[in-house]
Amino acid sequence: MYSLSSQKKFWTFKTEQELAELRVKQNVRFIAKHGASMTEEQRQAHFLSADEERLLLKQYELQLKEFCKRFEPPMPKYVVGTAFHYFKRFYLNNSSMDYHPKEILATCVYLACKVEEFNVSIAQFVANIKGDRVKAMDIILSNELLLMQELNYYLTIHNPMRPIEGFLIDIKTRCNMSNPDRLRPGIEDFIDKTFLTDAPLMYAPSQIALAAVLHAASKEQENLDSYVTESLFGSAKDKLPVLIEAVRRVRSMVRTIELPPKDRVRFLEKKLEKCRNQENNPDSHIYKQRMKKMYEDEDDLDVMGSSYHMNVSDASLDVSQLNTTNPANMTID
Repeated sequence: MYSLSSQKKFWTFKTEQELAELRVKQNVRFIAKHGASMTEEQRQAHFLSADEERLLLKQYELQLKEFCKRFEPPMPKYVVGTAFHYFKRFYLNNSSMDYHPKEILATCVYLACKVEEFNVSIAQFVANIKGDRVKAMDIILSNELLLMQELNYYLTIHNPMRPIEGFLIDIKTRCNMSNPDRLRPGIEDFIDKTFLTDAPLMYAPSQIALAAVLHAASKEQENLDSYVTESLFGSAKDKLPVLIEAVRRVRSMVRTIELPPKDRVRFLEKKLEKCRNQENNPDSHIYKQRMKKMYEDEDDLDVMGSSYHMNVSDASLDVSQLNTTNPANMTID
C-alpha cells in the first residue's frame, strides 16, 4: 500500500520549493568541493548553476522517455514510471556534474526492468543503445550499485497505472458514461507528461491517476464531477478539498511544461563536459586508472583466496593420507 510505503515516507515531498532547495544544495556542494581555488566569477563561468542543471536534466528526461518508447521488446508503462522515479530521486542527492545524466539514465532504466521483472538480459538491453555497446554495458553495471545506494535501497515504486485501472472499472460500474475505455489515449498522454514534471515526487499515485482520468474525460466532453463528489467521496466530503487541490496542481504542472531550447541545451552539454567530475568520466585517464587499480586489487584478493584454499587442501590431503582405514574421508577443495 502506498500509504505505508517507503515512497510516501521518504520520497514524497510537500512543495516544489523543497525539491528546488535539495537540488540547489547538491549544486552548491559540488562547486564548493571542486571550485575551492576559484574566484566567484570563475566558478560562475566554469560550473553549471542549479537552474542550468535543472534545464539539462529536463532534456535527459525527454531522452529517457524516447529511449523507453523505442525500446525492444516494448516496455510496459509501469517500468517507464519506475525508471523516471529512480532518475528524479538520484538527482535530488547528486549533481549532474558529478554523475553524467546520460550514464545514470541507462542505469535507471536497466534497474527498473529488473525490479519490475521485465525480463531482458543486459545484452538485450544494450542492443537498444547506439554506439559502443560493450562500453555501455560496463557503465551500466558499474553504476548499478551506486544507483541503489543513492536510492537508499528503496526500490519499490507505486505508479498510477493500477489506480487508473481501478477508476475505469469503477466508472463502468457506477457511472453512465458510454465506453469509458475511450479515455485511455488521453490518460496515457497525460501520464507521459507527468513524468516530465515533479508530480511523481509530490503526489500519491491515486491523485495523479484521478487527474489523468478527469483530464481525459474533459477532452471527451464528459463531466465526472458528480462521480467524484458523490460516488468516490460521498461519505468523506471532508477529504474533497485536499483532493481537488492536488488534482488541480497536477493538471497545472502538466499544462505548464516547457521544453528546453535546443541551442541552450547544446551550450550546457559542452559546459558540462568541461566541468564534470573526471573521476566519474569513463573516458578520462583518472577514471581508467582508478578502475585498473580496482581490478588489480580484486585479482590480488583472488590470488590470496586461491592460495588459502590450496593450503587447506594440502593439509586435508596430508591428514587423510594418515587415515588409511577410510580413504573416502579424504577432502580436496
